[in-house]
Amino acid sequence: MRTPETPGRAAGRWTVRAVRLGPRAVCALALTGAVGVAAFGWPLLAGPDSGLAHSGDAPWLFAALLPLLVGVTVATIADSGLDAKAVAMLGVLAAVGAALRPLGAGTAGLEPMFFLMVLSGRVLGPGFGFVLGSVTMFASALLTGGVGPWLPFQMLAMGWFTMGAGLLPDRDRLRGRTEWVLLALYGAGAAFAYGTVMNLQGWTYLGGLSSGISFHPGDPVQANLARFLAYCAATSFGWDLGRAALTVVLTLTAGPALLRALRRATRRAAFEAEAVFTAEPAAEAKPAGEAGSAGEAGSAAEAGSAAEAGSAP
Repeated sequence: MRTPETPGRAAGRWTVRAVRLGPRAVCALALTGAVGVAAFGWPLLAGPDSGLAHSGDAPWLFAALLPLLVGVTVATIADSGLDAKAVAMLGVLAAVGAALRPLGAGTAGLEPMFFLMVLSGRVLGPGFGFVLGSVTMFASALLTGGVGPWLPFQMLAMGWFTMGAGLLPDRDRLRGRTEWVLLALYGAGAAFAYGTVMNLQGWTYLGGLSSGISFHPGDPVQANLARFLAYCAATSFGWDLGRAALTVVLTLTAGPALLRALRRATRRAAFEAEAVFTAEPAAEAKPAGEAGSAGEAGSAAEAGSAAEAGSAP
């Protein structure tokens, strides 16, 4: 008899998390986060004579970051023991997100995949969110031909974006309009944060900019930060605004139905349910004396019936 147990269910609510953050996954995420912060922020600390100040050295940082992202994914999957259902859910959502990215055609920052990442991270938790964000960005880059030295940074930034949605408060209790507004506000703020982080990645490699917004290696961090903020306002604010606005609109309109669909799929999949097999109760054996008496009685009855049948005319 197969009896599924659902340890994630409490008080009538399902709290299924497809990818749990185990010790190895947490360590891998912490290491990748530290390397990612260093990779994104090194220009602010680089000296004027540092080799890191040359754009020709940047691909080495990208090459070092990509294996770490793969390591996070492998550690998360190994720690949580994903089964076929969770892997299938990850593949389906990544494929849908990758297919949504070209729909905006990169016009004015309109990228509908961001709202799907917000909702998926909210329902399925931060562990699933980081893996999903990274895999979706990688798949969409293959689909759109966007493979380049910027790809590992995009994967890391999208992983943070989706993981943040899973870290929002009251994931198992908050429902209705309050939750929709919370997700919309997070999507708007995270869309600007994503654009800002990606600007920091490419800021030092663009030449020909005016001195007021260009990177000056060796200058104080405060001065470079001021130039960087001016660079973001002058080059990408409108782009990030379009991304944030579309994320808010889609979250408030299509979000409620998609949240219900994701939660229903998660309940049916029951990723953390463990199958327990129990033996059927054995039939009680009759005492030997009773069994023998019953056998003798049955034999005597059969013999009597046969004798009567033989004596009948």
